[in-house]
Amino acid sequence: MTGQEAPQSLMVLSRTASPPPSAVSPALLGLEQADLAVRCVACAHRCLIRPGRLGICGVRENCDGKLVSLVFGQAVAANADPIEKKPLFHVYPGSVAFSIATKGCNFHCRNCQNWEISQATHDGLAVPSAALPPSRVVASALACGARSIAYTYTEPTVFIEYVLETATLAQESGLANVLVTNGYQTREALDLLAPFVAAANVDLKSFDDRFYRRMLGARLDPVLETLVGMRKRGIWVEVTTLLIPGHNDDEAALRALTRWIAAELGPETPWHVSRFFPTYRLTDVPATPVATIERAVEIGREEGLRHVYAGNVRGGDDATRCAGCGMTLIVRHGFQAVATAALAGGGCKACGRPLAGVGLTEFGAPA
Repeated sequence: MTGQEAPQSLMVLSRTASPPPSAVSPALLGLEQADLAVRCVACAHRCLIRPGRLGICGVRENCDGKLVSLVFGQAVAANADPIEKKPLFHVYPGSVAFSIATKGCNFHCRNCQNWEISQATHDGLAVPSAALPPSRVVASALACGARSIAYTYTEPTVFIEYVLETATLAQESGLANVLVTNGYQTREALDLLAPFVAAANVDLKSFDDRFYRRMLGARLDPVLETLVGMRKRGIWVEVTTLLIPGHNDDEAALRALTRWIAAELGPETPWHVSRFFPTYRLTDVPATPVATIERAVEIGREEGLRHVYAGNVRGGDDATRCAGCGMTLIVRHGFQAVATAALAGGGCKACGRPLAGVGLTEFGAPA
């Protein structure tokens, strides 16, 4: 991931330097091909994997002509986080999201802040993991008072089997499920996820396909298709863009990106525009000037977006205002959300307009 979320230490006790054999389990979305090859259709790379080889993600393998997952139930991070940290500002504000991840990612972002776990396979790192089966994830979430389970830190699509089994149990227990994702799912993967996922924060890293190919090893169009596909399937979407000086902070490109969000996803889609800090393999680029973030916020609003937030900026604009009258409904101090007297019953007391999002009636004063 390249946004503002990073995991804390693993909140489980039993650790192993590498997954035990039991972590190998049958994978979904594998199509058998000639000569024992298999086509993985979990993500838009649609890797053709030969026997004994791994997909681009490094955690999905062809084992004797069958697709298997190497990380099912093997968590490298498990934490109770504020939902605002995802960042999801219009999803059960002020609540806790129990957050899990395995190693592996289908992107190779040069500026990944979680590279120790996302790029472990490619960088030859032995990442401590712990057996954390789906039932225990749900039990842990309930024990810490979480309202949701977040699949995050790395790319949840590469551990989709773990996501789906956990999400099913979570939904049965009254918990919501949210994704923090790069948006590289296939239609086939979205069809499996949609019945269980309430919301997603999707990184739209640039509106330039060249940036995606050069910096991430991916393409832009599948991400745009996923964003539209999520909305069509009833998943609430918030979008994050990390601005990297000289790479994706061109004003014309930002106008095109925000215009697309407003037109294709709707003007009340939250856009989180975040500040970059040097990391991993992109340490020769300076941190994003605060003025660049402030200008991007202005651009988003000029292009019709009603909810634009400045990320990774101390004292940045992160209040939620009514899309109708502009009344401040939610104020934030760090990752703490506080409802104002103007928010009641999931909408604005002043003009009666509902606030777009998920679980908003659980926050604020009664109507």
